[in-house]
Amino acid sequence: MRRGGVRATLGSIVFSAELLIVFLATLVAYGLDAVDPVTAFVAGGILCVLMVAVIPVLRFRWGIVCGWVLQGVIVATGIVMPLMYVVGGLFLIMWIYCMVVGTRIDREKNHRFEAGES
Repeated sequence: MRRGGVRATLGSIVFSAELLIVFLATLVAYGLDAVDPVTAFVAGGILCVLMVAVIPVLRFRWGIVCGWVLQGVIVATGIVMPLMYVVGGLFLIMWIYCMVVGTRIDREKNHRFEAGES
């Protein structure tokens, strides 16, 4: 049976949506002169690349840990743009929900698989 399952799928959905938001927040940080343009694009670019890199490894436990770390970093971008506390917090809530529900569904699927049910 594939490891990760529903939890990994839900996590990748959250990260895919959040990727767009982080990209747009990078452009907003540049447009509002919140930070130096080079800093905005380098930091935003690195964060986007890390998010894309984490999506395929969410099926592993260490990938989920990396996802949690990235969620914390995204919320922490509120230091530069305070509205990111709100936006990042909303995505963090979605992430938590997806991890809890996905883990529960995967656990139930594994129990059924082990019991020989289809």
